Amino acid sequence: MQCLRTEHLVFIMGYSVTAGATGRLLFGYDSFGNVCGKKNSPVEGAPLSGQDMTLKKHVFFMNSCNLEVKDVRFSSTVLCVSSCPEEQLNTLEEVQLFANTTGSFLCVYSLNSFNYTQNPNADSLCPRLPVPPSKSFPLFNRCIPQTPECYSLFASVLINDVDALHRILSGIMSGRDTILGLCVLAFALSLAMMFTFRFITSLLVHIFIALIVLGLLFVCGVLWWLYYDYTNDLSTELDTERENMKCLLGFAVVSTVITAVLLVLIFVLRKRIKLTVELLRVTNKAISNSPFLLFQPLWTFAILIFFWVSWVAVLLSLGTAGAAQVIEGGQVEYKPLSGIRYMWWYHLIGLIWTSEFILACQQMTIAGAVVTCYFNRNKNDPPDRPILSSLSILFCYHQGTVVKGSFLITVVRMPRAVLMYIYNTLKEKQHGAWSSCVSRCCYCCFRCLDKCLGHFNQNAYTTTAINGTDFCTSAKDALKLLSKNSSHFTSVNCFGDFVIFLGKVLVVCFTVFGGLMAFNYHRVLQVWAIPLLLVAFFAYLVAHSFLSMFETVLDALFLCFAVDLETNDGSSEKPYFMDQEFLSFIKRINKSNNARAQRDKNSLTNEEGTELRPL
Repeated sequence: MQCLRTEHLVFIMGYSVTAGATGRLLFGYDSFGNVCGKKNSPVEGAPLSGQDMTLKKHVFFMNSCNLEVKDVRFSSTVLCVSSCPEEQLNTLEEVQLFANTTGSFLCVYSLNSFNYTQNPNADSLCPRLPVPPSKSFPLFNRCIPQTPECYSLFASVLINDVDALHRILSGIMSGRDTILGLCVLAFALSLAMMFTFRFITSLLVHIFIALIVLGLLFVCGVLWWLYYDYTNDLSTELDTERENMKCLLGFAVVSTVITAVLLVLIFVLRKRIKLTVELLRVTNKAISNSPFLLFQPLWTFAILIFFWVSWVAVLLSLGTAGAAQVIEGGQVEYKPLSGIRYMWWYHLIGLIWTSEFILACQQMTIAGAVVTCYFNRNKNDPPDRPILSSLSILFCYHQGTVVKGSFLITVVRMPRAVLMYIYNTLKEKQHGAWSSCVSRCCYCCFRCLDKCLGHFNQNAYTTTAINGTDFCTSAKDALKLLSKNSSHFTSVNCFGDFVIFLGKVLVVCFTVFGGLMAFNYHRVLQVWAIPLLLVAFFAYLVAHSFLSMFETVLDALFLCFAVDLETNDGSSEKPYFMDQEFLSFIKRINKSNNARAQRDKNSLTNEEGTELRPL
């Protein structure tokens, strides 16, 4: 299964490299098939193709004030020029003077600049007069007219009529510096959060929860404020602005619901903070036996970055894959290759499956190191190189286990993506509320199943590290062990996972807030809703790859404890593998649970035993 997946991904990567032309998307191209800023190869039947455009890096529309799109083609002739005219040109003499002065030729390449005013066909070979002042914008390096009347017409045609995928990709590329900065911010926040959990105290937990509450409320307020600002902006005319406004409303509603749920959970579980701090200290002691576990997420992060960069590069190549066809006038257009959109779906499956496979390898490695240190009789002499030992066992014997676990997550997440697409389609076409409600409910069910499967896979990986069995057998054994020993410290373990999840939420909150502030400055010519979602997804994955180490260690300790109870009784013949600190912590939890159960029993007895007495 793993070999088949790798072969298909390599095939798509090779196909996108050979058939795609990312340069056309990044740098723009003219009407004759020449990519601006590059040296081009000639296209048969197009005499003006194959020119050296190394010094001509900007895309210029000869009729930018009356731009139209016919059959996915611009009606205006497009040229590559060395610079955009920053002042209005009213006559052909001024166009000729601009060409001689700056070396930027605004007429068709076949017309010499000395013949601009003498050629009888200059009206059709040169831009329509007057040529408005323009400025290069990082959206395909196009010359954007600066006069209000031309700008509104040009932008509405250029943005609203371009293919949706190209608009999204152009939004990503135009904001690539901002996206890169936000990714670095997410990495720094995740690193700081990991070391915060490493040296956790009760005071830090209270400060941390206060920051979570303030961050959630602040992001919600900013989202609603931006949505209010968009709705009251009278200049909102472009589809990009309307799409950003709709996405802002969705972000605001979702963040408000998430904030309300998290605040209620924090209020209900606030009394478990003290035991959670002790649990995290036990976890940190287990990590101290193998301190290189703290650096283990770094190589996972590096591999994920390399894979995501490769994935985006292949996506850009797939988006520009097309065959050159010569049309009238020697111009060139690119027809999308058949079946290319199906490759996009398979490429999306590859993103989810491979990302989950990398994260599963991390979980398996951490679980193997924790198991090696836990089942060691001599606590004063920890085993040598447990991480390297766990990695070698993973790649030699258990790759099929992580492939199956990551495939299960992918199988659940793809229907979620399809259901979300169906829900958005039904909402746009204004179908009945019943259909939208059913698709939304199914999406929520698959999301819950995804969360359960993630926890299920983690326990299966730990059981595989303990017993060396396959995925299905390990999953069955883990389910039996957890059902038998769920009464010990399941609630505290769940709250520990919840606090770690809050750490991920804090990273995402601060990263999304930075993205909102940065993307809001380019709201007109940029579809920044999709880049913001990608940044949020990236921030969560980075935080998850760092902080999930604590979750993995916590869950692995719980499962090792369950196996320890199953095979040993604490006697001299069968002593426990756990150390005294862990054993005393378990006794305190059992004592607390028994006291709570006794209070509940007494209160229930009092309620049932109340009788009416005569006066």
